[in-house]
Amino acid sequence: MVLVMDVGNTNIVLGIYNGDKLICDWRLSTDSKRSADEYGIMVASLFNINHINIEEIEGVIVSSVVPNTMYSLERMIKKYFHTNPIIVGPGVKTGINIKYDNPKEVGADRIVNAVAVHEIYKRASIIIDFGTATTFCAMTQNGDYLGGTICPGIKIASEALFERAAKLPRIELIKPEKIICKNTVSSMQSGIVYGYIGQVEYIVKHMKKEMQAIGEDEPFVVATGGLAKLIAEESNMVDKIDPYLTIEGLKIIYEKNKEQTCE
Repeated sequence: MVLVMDVGNTNIVLGIYNGDKLICDWRLSTDSKRSADEYGIMVASLFNINHINIEEIEGVIVSSVVPNTMYSLERMIKKYFHTNPIIVGPGVKTGINIKYDNPKEVGADRIVNAVAVHEIYKRASIIIDFGTATTFCAMTQNGDYLGGTICPGIKIASEALFERAAKLPRIELIKPEKIICKNTVSSMQSGIVYGYIGQVEYIVKHMKKEMQAIGEDEPFVVATGGLAKLIAEESNMVDKIDPYLTIEGLKIIYEKNKEQTCE
C-alpha cells in the first residue's frame, strides 16, 4: 500500500492506495507548529480507526506548498513508516514538460494536478483547483505545462469582505437562488459566489482561445479542490469535477519514482 499526502495552506489531504484502488482518504488542518510526533499520533489514529496496519505501507509521496511543515512531516514519515518519502519537486520524474519561465516556481500541487490530467484524460486540458488560492493551469495534449493564472480563493475573498468592511458579517458560502437579493447576507453570498462563477468563465474562455491559437484542440476543463462543486456546477465551462485529481496525480508520480524509496 502507498500513502499519498498533499500539503496545502489550509488542509493536508491523505490517501491510501492498495494497488490502483483508493481505499481511504482523510483531511487534516495544516499547522506548521505541530511536531513530528503530533502528526504521527494523528495519522496513526486514522490508521487504527480504519483497521489499516501501518507496517503495510511500502512507500510515501508528499507534495507541499507549505515549506514550514516539511521538517516535521519528513521526520514523522521516517519515524513511523520507516521509509524515505518521495517529495514532489526538482529531480522527480513527472512525464510532463514545464514551460514556465522558471520551472522551480511552479507549485507542487499544480504539477501533480497536471500530471494527473495528462495521464488520465490524455488531451489538451485546463485544470481549475479551488483551494486557498484558485489556480488555472493549461496543459497541451503532448504534456507541455504552459502556465496559467492564480487568483485569491473564494474563502479568502469572503474573509476579506468581513474583515475590511465594518458592518458586513461573516457568511456561509452557499449559493442563493437569485442574484438580486433582499438582505445583506444573501447579497454577499450572491456577489461572492456568482462573481466567482463569472471570473471562472472569463478566464477559461480566454485560456481556451490562447491554447487554440497555438494549434491545440478545444481544451477539456477539469475542476478539483474543496469548493469545486459549489462553483463548477453552475458553469457550463467545466466538463468534469474530479475531487481526487491531486491524490491520483501523487499516485501516478509515485509509480514513476518508487525506485527512489528505500527502507
